[in-house]
Amino acid sequence: MSVAAKGSTTARSATTETADTTEVESTGRSGSRATSSTKSGGKGSGGGRKTGRGGATPAGDGGRRLVIVESPAKARKIADYLGSRYIVESSRGHIRDLPRGAADVPAKYKGESWARLGVDVDHDFEPLYVVSPDKKSTVTELKEALKEVDELYLATDGDREGEAIAWHLLETLKPKVPVRRMVFHEITESAIQAAAANPRDLDQDLVDAQETRRILDRLYGYEVSPVLWKKVMPKLSAGRVQSVATRVIVERERERMAFVSAGYWGIDAQLRATEKKDEQAPRSFKAALTSIDGARVATGRDFDSLGQLKNSDVRRLDEGDARRLAEALADRDYTVSSVEEKPYTRKPYAPFMTSTLQQEGGRKLRFSAERTMRTAQRLYENGYITYMRTDSTTLSETAINAARTQARDLYGDENVAEKPRQYTRKVKNAQEAHEAIRPAGDSFRTPGQVAGELSGDEFRLYELVWQRTIASQMRDARGTTMSVRITGSAATGEECTFSASGRTITFPGFLRAYVETVDEEAGGEADDAESRLPRLAEGDGCAAESLDPEGHSTNPPARYTEASLVKTLEERGIGRPSTYASIINTIQERGYVWKKGGALVPSWIAFAVIGLMEVHFGRLVDYDFTAALEDELDGIAAGTTQRETWLSHFYFGANGNGTVNGNGANGHGSGVEDAMSQAGGLKKLVGDKLEGIDARQVNSLRMFADDQGRDVVVRVGRYGPYLERTITSDGEEKSQRANLPDDLPPDELDLALAEQLFATPQEGRSLGTDPESGHEILAKEGRFGPYVTETLPEGAKEKPRTGSLFKSMTLSEITLDDALKLLSLPRVVGTDPESGVEITAQNGRYGPYIKKDKDSRSLDSEEKLFTVTLEEAQKIFAQPKQRGRAAAKPPLKELGTDPASGEPMVVKDGRFGPYVTDGTGVNASLRKGDAVESLTDERASELLAEKRAKDGIKPGAKKGPAKKTPAKSTAKSATAKSATAKTTSKKAPAKKAPTKKSGTPSR
Repeated sequence: MSVAAKGSTTARSATTETADTTEVESTGRSGSRATSSTKSGGKGSGGGRKTGRGGATPAGDGGRRLVIVESPAKARKIADYLGSRYIVESSRGHIRDLPRGAADVPAKYKGESWARLGVDVDHDFEPLYVVSPDKKSTVTELKEALKEVDELYLATDGDREGEAIAWHLLETLKPKVPVRRMVFHEITESAIQAAAANPRDLDQDLVDAQETRRILDRLYGYEVSPVLWKKVMPKLSAGRVQSVATRVIVERERERMAFVSAGYWGIDAQLRATEKKDEQAPRSFKAALTSIDGARVATGRDFDSLGQLKNSDVRRLDEGDARRLAEALADRDYTVSSVEEKPYTRKPYAPFMTSTLQQEGGRKLRFSAERTMRTAQRLYENGYITYMRTDSTTLSETAINAARTQARDLYGDENVAEKPRQYTRKVKNAQEAHEAIRPAGDSFRTPGQVAGELSGDEFRLYELVWQRTIASQMRDARGTTMSVRITGSAATGEECTFSASGRTITFPGFLRAYVETVDEEAGGEADDAESRLPRLAEGDGCAAESLDPEGHSTNPPARYTEASLVKTLEERGIGRPSTYASIINTIQERGYVWKKGGALVPSWIAFAVIGLMEVHFGRLVDYDFTAALEDELDGIAAGTTQRETWLSHFYFGANGNGTVNGNGANGHGSGVEDAMSQAGGLKKLVGDKLEGIDARQVNSLRMFADDQGRDVVVRVGRYGPYLERTITSDGEEKSQRANLPDDLPPDELDLALAEQLFATPQEGRSLGTDPESGHEILAKEGRFGPYVTETLPEGAKEKPRTGSLFKSMTLSEITLDDALKLLSLPRVVGTDPESGVEITAQNGRYGPYIKKDKDSRSLDSEEKLFTVTLEEAQKIFAQPKQRGRAAAKPPLKELGTDPASGEPMVVKDGRFGPYVTDGTGVNASLRKGDAVESLTDERASELLAEKRAKDGIKPGAKKGPAKKTPAKSTAKSATAKSATAKTTSKKAPAKKAPTKKSGTPSR
């Protein structure tokens, strides 16, 4: 395994929680090696920064240049725009990183005390880098390509991650030719040629910023995660951002669990103006009762989370009050008591940045954050949009002109803003000032012009970006809002006031191009929604067409969706928007969070982990602490804070190894560095806390008391969560336990459900004895539902028979006879006379079916398992299979068409559970929280898209068998496309026709 030279600044990290962007620098001088491999400082010297400013001599006009980017797709696209003197290759992401495990650590370092961390904490926190095994051939190919050129252009993305990739390439390849850093934020011919003509130096501040985060994340994860392994369960993980993001979701679930719903009543009226003043306005309108004798009628916002009124100034109606009052208000006269009309103005939304693109992609397109960013990455790499990882909402002058021109052409001059609109925002901890996300180029192509070139996901996201960009340069929407109060006296003497509000849009402006989607869980009204009222004036009369008493109840705060979580994390300053997609994906993969529809639900394991962190490592999951951590990391990036000193204070504390004082490197009296210094550092904090953590207490979550005052507790065990309480039986106290279903949201666990689960304890309910075998038959609740089984004598070698309950059966009512019938399955139906293969009838996880060798077909009822004959089975097998149903088992559910491949999707039952497939060989397992019955087309296509991205499959392409390709041929794919290998060929034309490529995401 190749390793960077230890003890020099070449040992620097290259990955973060996201993986993608990079920048380059001209560090070579007259063909010599870059100077960045020379150590320039020790501990407390500001991080031993590598200046790398060599003023490289450009190659002559006849020189060959090697351009290295991160991805093959990007390489192919860029090669189209460069001449024959350029060879474009891909590093395929990062080429080296910290060791992933002990096996990756070279033998010479295995005995070091810091080897498990991959960071030498005793010597300036120098990271140990290794070239990953799957990248060795890539490094070899790039080194071979370097021998044929006169100059190297590092053209990775222009942010922290990209700059780090460029630096790692520089350190690993050790070029002996001049090196240039080529940076661009959109992949168009003019942008690529301008970047090649105007290279810059490597930005060492960006490299250090990325590396510091990588080191910090490694220290945090490798010190805190083992605590979770020992005190909760193995294979868990803690992370600087992931743990805080999980806490946000857990806290919301706690709020829901503690919430007490309040009931209240009101009266909804349908009123009619007695005089029609405007022929175009409606005469009838809706109004709600708002006050009685001057006292405001209570609504949902007047109750707290415990179901109590916040103040006594409001009047709470019950059902009797509401019905009695409605009757007393019937056939009464009503008068308009006030009319308030105001002008309405709504300014356009700012162009997209990373966080708002993820939010709107989730709300409008139902994409996960990961799916949004993956699709945006393809659009960027293929030249359709600008760089998609940005905190900026500004547009270049060229982009503004393009947007205004297109808005004028499509919507008319009257809808274009008088002056160019520029959107600026004060971004805390922003990455480098990129432009907002917009369509690429000096002029924008409409969605219709690119529709034939893009996949379904790509088209929908491009359309979103295009609409938002065009709308940003259009005029404000204008209209009027009206609030009306109508008063009437009840027959019982109360003076009742009803209120109605309306909005009319008189000039849509930017709404013609784009309307932002409202968060369903948060409620609210879309910006283009109108509700017109009659033309009313004070003193006008009205009559009640209907008066309907309506009961209401308060609802707990909505669970987070991916979109609302992204918004919350950004508002709190936690992490970076560019990492949110990977963070959300990570907390799901770790089992901390699962999805119920679009909502993020925390698992019981998440409750235990966050509870442990809050009690014993409160600072590490504190929101303000985590936000301040980002500030101080950016201080390192800006060069205002010494990296090694800061890391030493964070890890070892004020009086630990290598510190200079007790107040932080810059003498601050507050902040992350100071707080961790005074706490003794992360290492001491973990060491001191570990032995004092009571694992049983951490993994015990008290829910409520039962009717006898006994505590009902959720225990998180090594094999999953379960319910427990202490009961008295025969004068002795003993533990009563019950399994918890995997798909039960924590806030839905109440006493009634707990009692139902306790009714079938973990050891099962005895149904009696099998008269044939003499074995005891039990009914039990399992992870995948209720089932029956038998108890075998001790020492028995065979496995016990098991059988899932039919849908019509319940654990509390199943009888011994029912159980014996279930255990008789699978039933041999007979032998197929043609093939000689035995046909059996079986009950699967998702229903009854018959099976012949590897072929299986569904039965339309569970009873047929016991009645289907050989003749009937033969007829069923004789029926031809429909398209997309060639799997061994029948589909569990049929869905719509996958927008990416254009093929029908179905859910099938596989060896490891249900999965969705589009018949092209791409199979994606359903995740925890995905129920077959409620699986939507959008969720299914999302799972398939994630699977394709993971396996590197283009949408629509058939997944073939694994094929080993010689490394040399794959490395030259981009070169072959641009005909710039080792032989000179024709220069690429100035502009490729947009329809030349296929509609797949990677071109």
